[in-house]
Amino acid sequence: MPEFSDTVISLFHAKRAAAEQGGLLSGKDPTEVNTADPIRLWIIQLGIIVATASLLSLVLRKIRQPKVIAEVLGGIILGPTAFGRIPGFTQHIFPEDSRSYLSLTANIGLCLFLFLVGLEIDGTVIRKNARLSATVALAGMVLPFGIGAGLAVPLYHQFISESIKFTHFMLFAGVAFSITAFPVLCRILTELKLLDTTVGIVVLSAGVGNDIIGWVLLALSVALVNAGSGVTAVYILLCCVGWTLFLLFPVRYALRWLARNTGSIENGPTVVFMTVTVLILFGSAFFTDVIGVHAIFGAFVTGIIVPREGNLNITLTEKLEDMVAIIFLPLYFTLSGLSTDLGLLNDGITWAYTIAIIFAAFIGKFGGCALAAKYAAGFSWRESGAIGSLMSCKGLVELIVLNVGLSANILTRRVFSMFVLEALILTFMTTPLVTRFYPPHVRKRISATGATFGNVADDEGRQTDRKSQPGADSTKRRRFTVVLDKLEHLPGAMAISQLIQPCIPASLSPGADRSSSESSRLSPTMKSKFSPAAEASLAIEALRLIELSDRTSAVMKSSAVETLLRTDPLLAVFKMFGALNALPITPAMAVVTYDDLAYSVAEHAGSYGADMIMLPWMPPISSAEGAAEGHGDGATTPKMPTTPRATSTNPFDLLFRTGGAAHSGVEKSTAVIHSQFVRGVFAQAKTDVALFVDQSSSGTHAGAGVAGLSVGGAKGNGSQHLFLPFYGGPDDRLALEFVVQLCESERVSATVLRMMKREVEAPPLLSPAPAHAHAGDVKVLPTSPSEDANLLTVASGIPGFPDTVYGQPNTEVRMQSETADNIVWARYAAPRSDSSSSSASAAALARIEFRECATPVPLHAGIREAEGARRPGARLLIVTGRSRRLAVENHRAELKELMHEHGSVGPEVKKTIGDVATAFVVAGCGEGVVVLQAANVSSD
Repeated sequence: MPEFSDTVISLFHAKRAAAEQGGLLSGKDPTEVNTADPIRLWIIQLGIIVATASLLSLVLRKIRQPKVIAEVLGGIILGPTAFGRIPGFTQHIFPEDSRSYLSLTANIGLCLFLFLVGLEIDGTVIRKNARLSATVALAGMVLPFGIGAGLAVPLYHQFISESIKFTHFMLFAGVAFSITAFPVLCRILTELKLLDTTVGIVVLSAGVGNDIIGWVLLALSVALVNAGSGVTAVYILLCCVGWTLFLLFPVRYALRWLARNTGSIENGPTVVFMTVTVLILFGSAFFTDVIGVHAIFGAFVTGIIVPREGNLNITLTEKLEDMVAIIFLPLYFTLSGLSTDLGLLNDGITWAYTIAIIFAAFIGKFGGCALAAKYAAGFSWRESGAIGSLMSCKGLVELIVLNVGLSANILTRRVFSMFVLEALILTFMTTPLVTRFYPPHVRKRISATGATFGNVADDEGRQTDRKSQPGADSTKRRRFTVVLDKLEHLPGAMAISQLIQPCIPASLSPGADRSSSESSRLSPTMKSKFSPAAEASLAIEALRLIELSDRTSAVMKSSAVETLLRTDPLLAVFKMFGALNALPITPAMAVVTYDDLAYSVAEHAGSYGADMIMLPWMPPISSAEGAAEGHGDGATTPKMPTTPRATSTNPFDLLFRTGGAAHSGVEKSTAVIHSQFVRGVFAQAKTDVALFVDQSSSGTHAGAGVAGLSVGGAKGNGSQHLFLPFYGGPDDRLALEFVVQLCESERVSATVLRMMKREVEAPPLLSPAPAHAHAGDVKVLPTSPSEDANLLTVASGIPGFPDTVYGQPNTEVRMQSETADNIVWARYAAPRSDSSSSSASAAALARIEFRECATPVPLHAGIREAEGARRPGARLLIVTGRSRRLAVENHRAELKELMHEHGSVGPEVKKTIGDVATAFVVAGCGEGVVVLQAANVSSD
């Protein structure tokens, strides 16, 4: 049967119909260009591009340079200027046959980016500041355009072929000189905190007008280049104008109707609205491209027509910006870098023209805008210099113009490289020049009324005027800045704000003898009228913090603060809480980078004239080991609330566990980062600071938490009992004054225990332990004097985030501090009849119980006394100073024993709130701990 054998053998020798899929296993080069399947090489190119841009961005961020510089530099490095000189690099990584795929992806991203630029532009900014900004914008266009047209003459004769019409080159040179990079300008204004200054408002509105005119001129330039004759150019321009009007009116109204009927304005863009918007975006880009104008112009106009109601443009940006910023823009700039060869600048005449381009571009923009700001708008020379420096920012917008000119063969590779270097240098110069011309101490910010630019006020002067009011009591704190940053901190902000709630007369309290129907008819606002003095003197600024990231949407939020003040959910909830509790609340917002969060809080408090900054905080606590102890009969006996011991952190748990452990680790990391922000506020604040440590989530006492924080809501009657362990030092003296002030309210009572560390043989004379406490809950452990003496050291902390420290003052300073402690204690604990009215009201002191305690273990004693100080139907809050600065002893050894008994917390907790407060947090004592730090204590 030879036929059968031959047939079988022939099957193995038959040519395979399917393409080989082995790839590397077959010895194929993954960088080989395959036009049928270009994904492999495209992924390699994308990884190299994104990694290079990201690494450069990390470095340049340290000197406050925008990300666009990193992307442009990355493209230049990957191009023929640097890596392109490595043999085989360009042929394998960026071969010529693969660039069409990169170009397609980059141009899709460019259309999306110009759409985001259109979303970022708000026409109301121009209308509000048209008078001042129009002059600056016009001067910033005319003078640079004239200088660019003049410099185009020698450039054309030296570097441009005669086949290119001079008028085309001159028009492109003028547009490149006169353009301003509005997206980069917004980021610089935000990072330098200039958006609410007179300079920032003028530059922002002038930049919007400048950008729109620049894109129109670019469309005109492309139309003239693509037109075969003058008549064709007219037809192209008429079609472009007609399409723009079609988008601005009927399509814009149709989009608004669609947004309202799909609920996109109230709930964010729906899938239907997103689909229609994206179709309009690429349809407009297609139309402007086929009529002879670049596709980016159609995408830009589409972004302008999207409705702004309900911050729809911001939410739409949030859905698109990450892909554009991470993938598409770096690809586009790398293509620019592949066309940029700084090696072509290889002779003296070329460098002479390059320097002339840089100098002329800067002089045209800076000089035109600065002179217009000085003589037409009336700004000072410092402000005019800052305006000129900001308007000279080129960034990626000029690069887009240059790439259009290069693709149209108007610019040669050499001239293109010269202009790219000019754009890079001018963008790099913007931030240092603005910082030099317009430092923070000379900035003028728009006042709250904000009608005109003349209505400005100096922050320090405003605070000084308030402090100098006659009859002001330095011990009373009536103006507060409450920080709202995260939703989980909102209950803590409510809890600490309720402490300073205006006093309600007994006749209006829930327990008063009046009918329930009559009491229910009185709103909290009406009730507060019975105590007009308390409400008139109390003022609260609710400061909403939003972290500024590299995202475009974050920048848009920073320029839409007025709208966000009305729509932010955290502010809305807190304002309603204030209305229910008769608290006068003024909303404020700050959109700043993470590094500037603490500085922004201190700055806002100083501008507002606050007496105290109030911060809510949930400390990072290890995962729970169990809050109840089981018995044989299945019953459980509740224990005193404790902070569980820290468990070992295995890095593989975060990777492979999907349960609570991994989630707890992420939460702890977030809380640790937030603790650095809290410590930054403590370090930079020029006023008193109160930190509310929320323990309601881990407490087991009935009624713990902050639910029902309206008037008469908590514990049925809204009463609070404060426990202050007074150890001495300026922070504890502040805490004592604050407790006395809070006890002016009928809802608040307090126990103040002066703790004195004494080495005694017999147990200290303390009040008996509460009936519900077990004998093993509190242990009295003696501490050796030698061990305490060795612990008088200054703790070291992270630079910029000082720890709570224990100083080593000399004998004189110690005596001064102890004398001040004795004076303030005598003023309140044993007031004289002729002086009690000046220090505190007799009614407030009547609600405070003062006692003294000498013990070798003050932290253990304080915890036990706090549990014994509980009042039925009242929330227990611990009030303590952050540190014992200028006091004698510290408590590190005893705190270590407490952590051994109840469980450990991370070192960031102790660094943030100090040893005393940490002891109460570790023991889970009270529904909350209020930690206070006094302002301007030079002896820290």
